[in-house]
Amino acid sequence: MLTLIGAAVMLIAGAHPGLILGIMIVWIGSLWLSQPVPVAKVERKDGVKLTRETMSGLIEPFSLPLLVLDQDRIISANLAAREALGNHIIGQDARVAFRHPAAIALIDDETAEPTIISGLTGPRTLWRMARVPIDNRYTMIELSDHRAEADISRAHTDFVANASHELRTPLASIIGYVETLSEEGADADAVMTNKFHGIVLQEARRLQSLVSDLMSLSRVEAEKHDAPSEVLELAPLLRQASADGAGVDRTKRLNLESISDNIVVLGDRRQLEQLVRNLVDNALKYSTANSQVDVTLQTNSVKEAVFRVTDRGEGIDAEHIPHLTRRFYRTDPGRSRAAGGTGLGLAIVKHIVERHRGHLDIESEKGQGTTVSVRIPLQTES
Repeated sequence: MLTLIGAAVMLIAGAHPGLILGIMIVWIGSLWLSQPVPVAKVERKDGVKLTRETMSGLIEPFSLPLLVLDQDRIISANLAAREALGNHIIGQDARVAFRHPAAIALIDDETAEPTIISGLTGPRTLWRMARVPIDNRYTMIELSDHRAEADISRAHTDFVANASHELRTPLASIIGYVETLSEEGADADAVMTNKFHGIVLQEARRLQSLVSDLMSLSRVEAEKHDAPSEVLELAPLLRQASADGAGVDRTKRLNLESISDNIVVLGDRRQLEQLVRNLVDNALKYSTANSQVDVTLQTNSVKEAVFRVTDRGEGIDAEHIPHLTRRFYRTDPGRSRAAGGTGLGLAIVKHIVERHRGHLDIESEKGQGTTVSVRIPLQTES
């Protein structure tokens, strides 16, 4: 009826009869293509009867997207496939449902090997698509999401590139100054020699810190799935590690008055000490000269130990805060390097907190300072 009404309107409007006829044929043909496929039953050689219902029941529990094709038409798709491609795909021609040249080529080729397809269900998606014949009539299509693997690979590549750059900078500086001293030999000016020796020592220590942090990050990441089991009282650990992080020259700037005793957690002593040292060192490094840094330890209403380090520095712009725990991320690279920062401190802290099943929060206001909070579940009585 819709076709006839549309044709009549076009005819009254003066459209060419041939154009009207062509549109009617296409319209009726599309309605025919959209009709659901009747339930089919096929007798296999082993006596098992396959129906759409049995195949749907078999594939529905799987977490991977699976589709069953009758010739080229999709007759069944499990929940994962419907979520990836949409509920409307049932009954469609598979080539229309996928609309991707690589997918269509795989569907049409009975001998095709599994293919990695980019952009199959969205601009940044990456799927491995496999065609598995069931018999002469039915085919199963399997999709597996490879986006996470690609993201991990890209992250590893970026990490290696960043680490190489960070290592190369102090090495180039050391080599340059040593070459200059070597060329000057015995004729080198004493003042210049002492200055260059000081720079070489400074760059060597920076290189040592960077290698040490890289090794620490590697160890923390390797252990992050192993829940710590040592019973620790946090107050004495925190006081000692804070003093170690400040060093002799900066200890007087620490305010450790708001630390509650008898707070016990399950933790890794070495890692928690490193976490405290890193946070205290950062706060002292980037706060205003001679300003005080507050270190507190309390409990909250949801049975967590809450450790906070608050500085009175320049603060951090809001757009930087979500990225602070990324490896080698710096809000001010020049200042960070001058202060001896490696860009790995907060990345190490984040992984330590995750291993302790805790939470890391960073709050900052320009001109007011920054507060870093770590929440770790208290030990519960067994």
